[in-house]
Amino acid sequence: MFTDMKQGTAEDWAHIAAQHGKHQKTQAPKQIMDSLRRLEAIEVGFAANQLTHSLMAATLARRSGASEEEVVAALTHDLGKLFSIPNHGPIAAEMLKPYVSENIYHAVYHHQDFQGQYYYGHLGKPTNLRDRFKNEPWYELAVKLVDEWDAPAFDPDFELDPLESFEPEVTRIFSSPRRM
Repeated sequence: MFTDMKQGTAEDWAHIAAQHGKHQKTQAPKQIMDSLRRLEAIEVGFAANQLTHSLMAATLARRSGASEEEVVAALTHDLGKLFSIPNHGPIAAEMLKPYVSENIYHAVYHHQDFQGQYYYGHLGKPTNLRDRFKNEPWYELAVKLVDEWDAPAFDPDFELDPLESFEPEVTRIFSSPRRM
């Protein structure tokens, strides 16, 4: 095995690729589930912590008949808050990018500006930022993500599906990338 990438042989890289494949199938879904659990500690002024919020958004998506990718997007749309609240949408979207459709990627990436319709005005910002995306193929999905699953997902008394119930979907989505 090399100590400098410039020295790698075809055999070295084949071994590394095989190890990456094994890791992807087992560890990526586990890391997502572990990260979701960490959202419980984020209580940033809402009536529900961020894990409860994420579970509620995913439960609402699941109960509305959303696709598996949409349910996982609703579940993970705020994972970026583990690293940066102001940039959480783009961070979560980049985590999802290899595993989901372009439409889901863009809906998650821009979901904060879609939410802005409800609160940006209270902070002195324009509330119509979602309008600049009206002609995008993912616009309606972003509206659904925010208006039907994200915005109403702050009730701490809501009967939500437990995190473990989403593990099969998380495992299927995050164990095999659609694109690199």
